[in-house]
Formats: sequence, structure tokens, C-alpha cells
Amino acid sequence: MTLSVAVSGASGYAGGELLRILAAHPDVEITTVTAHANAGQPLIAHQPHLRSLAHLTLEDTTPEVLAGHDVVFLALPHGQSGQYTDALKDSALVIDAGADHRLTDPAAWARFYGGDFHEPWAYGVPELAVAGGKQRANLVGATRIAAPGCNASTVSLSLAPGVAAGVIDATDLVSVLAVGPSGAGKSLKTNLLASEILGTANPYAVGGTHRHIPEIQQALRGAGADEVRISFTPVLVPMARGILATSTAPIRAGVTDAQLRDAWESAYAGETFVQLLPEGVLPRTADVLGANTALLSLAIDRDANRVVVTAAVDNLVKGTAGAAIQSMNIALGLPEDRALTVNGVAP
Repeated sequence: MTLSVAVSGASGYAGGELLRILAAHPDVEITTVTAHANAGQPLIAHQPHLRSLAHLTLEDTTPEVLAGHDVVFLALPHGQSGQYTDALKDSALVIDAGADHRLTDPAAWARFYGGDFHEPWAYGVPELAVAGGKQRANLVGATRIAAPGCNASTVSLSLAPGVAAGVIDATDLVSVLAVGPSGAGKSLKTNLLASEILGTANPYAVGGTHRHIPEIQQALRGAGADEVRISFTPVLVPMARGILATSTAPIRAGVTDAQLRDAWESAYAGETFVQLLPEGVLPRTADVLGANTALLSLAIDRDANRVVVTAAVDNLVKGTAGAAIQSMNIALGLPEDRALTVNGVAP
């Protein structure tokens, strides 16, 4: 059976990446693509790399246009998905790539986003450690899924194994991320112009103000932490896509090096898309471009008594669209890796 799919925000980066992956998915047919300002224009005018979808025209993003599909993807700016989700109650599966349904705490939403709070949906990070297992189990048969924030899922996957195993202290976490500007979306912004980012590295949302902080805290509490305190600093760097996150945490008293490494090895043993590299091998963003892969390395700094986890992901794939489609596959009972690859594009 072929499933009909609608993708909103199809002229943007996240929407385009959803379409690129879905175009190769044998179980779906992309029947509807929508946009706001670009409605009425050919999809190919905004996504010229999607040659197989040149027949599609962008329609208005309305509940009426999105309704009636087997799967609806919402790739809209934060705060805009909620107005559609209530009207899509009859849709079998809705997946939101925005933040509207990620957080469980209304106070955290009010502080970091503002506006109306919407009910939390199943969180679309299958490999994430949760009490008693993995988030994958909560996605089986799900009808409403919140795809993750790219920075948030990268940091959470980096640190959750140590939290779940009780080998690190979650009250003194530090994460510094090098991120590509595609994570900020396709809207024209002066600070994202080539002349502003080429040849420079620019920190932003420093001092505990980044919107992905409560999402990380929520994920790590779900992994077993009683309290989560994290210093989170993203840095915009001149690469179109990718995240390189370096996260550190204090090692709990009495924990051995072998116990530390076993926590991460056990967490990701057998996982297709989250892979712990051999000791001494470090990940690069170049190795995950176009792939639904998170590559992690683990180092132990005994002088500082901290564990250091470095993670590389493609923010548009494993960070967003790939995670959404992986979660869709699980929810629908399809092979989890359907249409997704672990192979990056090089050079």
C-alpha cells in the first residue's frame, strides 16, 4: 500500500530535506507540497535539486489542503504548527518538525518561545535512552510525533548514555557546538549572509538563552537525571550544514574508565544510525553530510575528571528530516532504515 504524504513548508530547508528523502521512499507518494509566500509557484523553482518532483506546485498551507493524507509533515517556523494540528485530527499520522509539540513544561515553553502552549507529542529520537529502554518503544504506533531540535538531539544523544548508566554528574554539563547556518532556516537574515559568515566564527544565543536548552534538559531527565544544569554555547561557522558538538560532564566518584566506555558502547551497540567510534577516532561533519548518522567519540580527561563526547551530525538529516522519517517508519511498522542511509557524501 502506498501512503499519501503532504509536506508543508516545502520551499524551506527542512521541507526540502524531507522531500529529498521521501522521494526515494518506496512506500510513500508525495502528493501535496505547501508554502506561504511561495504558494502558486513550481516547487522546482525553490528546490532545484529535486528533479524528480518537478511536477509539483506549491499550494497554500491551510488545514483543508493538508487534510486527507496518510502522513502530514509540518516544516514550519516555531509557533506556527499548533494552529494546524488541531484541525488535522482526522489525519492518521502528523509529524511536526517545529518545536510546538516537543516540550512537556508550559513554563519552559513560555520562557524560551512564548505564545500558546500545545500538548507534547512522542519525541522523534528513537535511540535516546529513557527510563527502562529507548524512545523507540514510544514511537511504535504513534500518530503524533515531534521531530527534535537538531542541536538538542545531538547533545542529548551525546550525554544520555552516561546519565542512564549513572556514571556522570548531570548538574555540571558543558556543550559547545559548531553549527551551519541552514539550521536557522531559509528566511533572509543579515547575520546569515555569506559576507557575514565566511571567514569567521560567530557565537550566538549565549548565556543560557538558546531555545534548545529546555529540550536537552527534558531529554536527560527522561534518561534518569534528577537535575540537569547545562552551559550551552552554539557557534555559527561557515559550512552550509552540519553540527560538531563537544559535550563534557564530571565523572562520578569511583567510576572506572572501563565503566565509562561501556555506558556508551552498551547504549549504541546494534544501533544503525548512532555509532560510537573506536577509541582515539574523532568524528567530522564531512563524514555525515547527507547521512542519517550521528558519529560519536568518547574521551576521558582524568586531569579534569570529565568525560568528553564529540558528536557530528548533518543538522538537516539526522538533526531534523532524517529523524522525522526514521520515526515515521517506526510508527508505521516499516523497516526503520527505509529510504535512509548511513553513507555520507565526500569530498
